[in-house]
Amino acid sequence: MTGADLLLLALGAVAVGAGVLVVTTKHLVRAGLYLVVCLGALAGDYLVLGAELVAWVQVLIYVGAVVVLLLFAVMLTRAPIGASDDLDRPGWPAALIGGGAGLGLSVLLVDAYRWSTVTLPGAGTAERLGEQIFRSWVLPFEVLSVLLLSALVGAVVLSRPDIGRPAPRSGGTPAAPRAAGADSGVRR
Repeated sequence: MTGADLLLLALGAVAVGAGVLVVTTKHLVRAGLYLVVCLGALAGDYLVLGAELVAWVQVLIYVGAVVVLLLFAVMLTRAPIGASDDLDRPGWPAALIGGGAGLGLSVLLVDAYRWSTVTLPGAGTAERLGEQIFRSWVLPFEVLSVLLLSALVGAVVLSRPDIGRPAPRSGGTPAAPRAAGADSGVRR
């Protein structure tokens, strides 16, 4: 086992540990920060594997943009930041489903490769990657941008209680404005 393998395993363990903390913590801001650690460890894994461009895109897009968007959405919607007793549910169904999915994927991976070595293709270039993204994957990127924009607009609408509600009416017709010096309505 080489040093690169050990570093890959260590960064993978950090990513898995931070991922577990993301879903188990009851503090929403801490979950966002654990997500930063998890995504940073994945970027480190990409660096160890020699995919520098993907690592820096991971840092710029996911760590820099998505997590900041998540934290801003939390602040805009005025969501409760700490633990909330009224929203707690038993965690065993989610743990059972997540564990089952993880076990199933592990069995599928072991069955597919049977511990054989895989030859890696030659290193890609940024030009080839950009060509693939903007020819084959341009529509999903545009759909994602519309989805993120609608989520941001929804967060703003949810954070402002005065948007989307009709103005309260007092019963009857509105009173006419009084002219200066008009009768005040007091009878003598």
